[in-house]
Amino acid sequence: MPGAAILPSRNEPATIAAVTAAVDSALGDPRALIIHADSSDGPTTSERFNATQTRARKLSLTGLPRGKGAQILAALAHLPDRHGPLLIADTDTRNPDPAVYGELLAQGDHGFAIADYPRYWDEANLTSHLARPLIAAATGHDIPQPLAGDLALSAGVIRTVREAADALGAQLRLAVEGYGIDAFLLLTAARTGRTSSVTVQAPKMHAASFPHLPQIYDQAVPVLLALTANWPRNPAPGPPAPPYRPAHRTLDPRRRATMLSTLNALAPPHSHYDSCPWTQALAHAWHSARNGANPHRAAHALWPHYVHCVRAWLTAKTPPAERAGQLALAHTQLCATLTASAARSRIT
Repeated sequence: MPGAAILPSRNEPATIAAVTAAVDSALGDPRALIIHADSSDGPTTSERFNATQTRARKLSLTGLPRGKGAQILAALAHLPDRHGPLLIADTDTRNPDPAVYGELLAQGDHGFAIADYPRYWDEANLTSHLARPLIAAATGHDIPQPLAGDLALSAGVIRTVREAADALGAQLRLAVEGYGIDAFLLLTAARTGRTSSVTVQAPKMHAASFPHLPQIYDQAVPVLLALTANWPRNPAPGPPAPPYRPAHRTLDPRRRATMLSTLNALAPPHSHYDSCPWTQALAHAWHSARNGANPHRAAHALWPHYVHCVRAWLTAKTPPAERAGQLALAHTQLCATLTASAARSRIT
């Protein structure tokens, strides 16, 4: 059956055409369907999508509610009744690669596949310090880039996703309709079985996420805590983790100063956050959610610890060659902490 693709966007006129063309090349089928799910402030992004020549059929959805998740969930309703794997691709990507999209479709046809891009060391802090180690520790699924944004799902997984979305409570549904959608798709798919990563050698070039850090955190972390805390199996030691791949680049001193100033405004430095290692704070938040605490409140309590973790990461004098090892060590520590916590719960 022909594949399909969903391209969620908001104000991406500079990149939408190249992403659309790359996705069309990967689909390689005039029976395929590319759905543009747009919530832009003006018509330019959708106009450039419509002007892009493709072999596949195109459907333009405009005026959608803001929120990446809301756009994707709205687009799911327009999929054909019978279709092959579904590709979801970020539309702010400046270096879209048809080969990557094609491999995602091939692997996604058997379950769920997501891209594994190296990320610059000062980016992807939510992924490297929180999402990846938490998912691996709590579920046993170690996905190097769980929030990558470029992924593919089989038709069977999509049915599960629709059912799970319909069953969400109101508060968590709002998070999933925003930046929580990536964690929701991955963790919902992981419950069904097979997940895989498509390794990409070049760093992903896209719009910076740091300016939206509070919003991304507020929407993604409650979903991560809620779905990992209710995982059907207790945490247990898994296979050795694939290596972390933080790509090196020199961080301009002015940009670093701006980032630190932003972090200080979000959560001022305090000695209290030095007294609690980051992995312990994250484990405590997960354990609270596991014991019935509201995941939004647990995420809120974790927030200043997370900001301190990012601040410490950006200011550390760590040689570039040692950064991957630091991330891997924290990953291992969190896995051990959650496994021990689950074991104590079983004993008591």
